[in-house]
Amino acid sequence: MIHTGQFTPPGWLRSGHAQTLWPALLRRAPPLQLREELLELPDGDCLRLAWGPAAPGPLVVILHGLGGHARSAYVLGLIAALHRDGMEAVVMQFRGAGGVPNRLDRFFHAGETDDLECTVAHVQEQRPDKPLALVGFSMGGIVGLNWLGDNPEARGLSAAVAVSAPLHLARCARHLDQGFSRLYQWDLVRNLKRLVRTKHAHRPLQFDISALQRIRTLWDFDDRLTGPMHGFESAEDYYGRCAPVNRLGNIRVPTLILLARDDPFIPPHSLPDAALIPEAVRFELNPGGGHVGFVTGTPLKPRYWAEERILQHLRAHI
Repeated sequence: MIHTGQFTPPGWLRSGHAQTLWPALLRRAPPLQLREELLELPDGDCLRLAWGPAAPGPLVVILHGLGGHARSAYVLGLIAALHRDGMEAVVMQFRGAGGVPNRLDRFFHAGETDDLECTVAHVQEQRPDKPLALVGFSMGGIVGLNWLGDNPEARGLSAAVAVSAPLHLARCARHLDQGFSRLYQWDLVRNLKRLVRTKHAHRPLQFDISALQRIRTLWDFDDRLTGPMHGFESAEDYYGRCAPVNRLGNIRVPTLILLARDDPFIPPHSLPDAALIPEAVRFELNPGGGHVGFVTGTPLKPRYWAEERILQHLRAHI
């Protein structure tokens, strides 16, 4: 079933766009020292893990959003909140994220769950005595949900959370090409183009870089680059095969899905039918909160409620 979430936006930051833009533009990241580790992958590529401060409690694997990285403010904010609660965190940065190109002629995509499988296996070897949980934001939430759906046992994972994760990819991609949401699409596509150009400068791709100039939408980017580069026939094929809505019913790990009705990335018609949500998944649809927003408190002392809700869920199931 779909539950009504407990978050209500404050009067000074009521709209979904305001909730989305405030943390993206104004949130100050806590000053944390992260320890980076290069993780070698079976196909000869690599990705970079970023470990937060050591703590005696459970270990939480964090997956950032599209265009994000380990030092994004929302990621560092969660690492700090987990540490205050006695938990340790490690961020899996997607291939090529954080300004450091990966080796192969590929990046990451919504259905790429093998990298997460390798990361989970690795961190369990590093911390064999710790219970393990998973938290993903936006694209990271998509990947996390797909992995959970593909791996019902999930390597002994105790709990998971997906924040602002689009579940029906095609409908959300179409929505981003409408109205004010085009602002977010422009920013996403700009960052993706920068990622491609950085990689091409480091190691020439088998791709006509001049074609990037003609790409204006996320659908076009995925149709011309993400899809062909990763074995999909088109953007429609990619979105159809990698949408988490197709795998929700397989999830057995206690999982919280946290969404807002006014999320400018996720239109109401993209939400799943309640019948598709299994018993292990608690689906909370909040009256407001935007996309990876959920800001409350005051302008001088804002609080980021999603972190509080994540901690509640992890405490209840670890």
